[in-house]
Amino acid sequence: MIALIQTILLALDLYWWIIIASAVFSWLFAFNVINSSNQFVGMIGEFLYKATEPALRPIRRIMPDLGGIDISPIILLLLIFFLRQFIVTTIAPMVI
Repeated sequence: MIALIQTILLALDLYWWIIIASAVFSWLFAFNVINSSNQFVGMIGEFLYKATEPALRPIRRIMPDLGGIDISPIILLLLIFFLRQFIVTTIAPMVI
């Protein structure tokens, strides 16, 4: 059971970094820092979009319009942090 908990925590940690990479990529794309016509950059952008959009879309629907500022990645990171802490402090001690 401990191995399952550690695997879930690892998956949450990996997804945490994917969300951060997606946010940074979107900023670089918005400020025209990266070449959007480059095929490799496009593949990375498509992967990050497909990996994060299913989790970010429901948050964006609930959040009010903040005038072009998207804080949905921050909300998702807070939710992942809460879930991770809940697993570590509540679920893991019951299993051990």
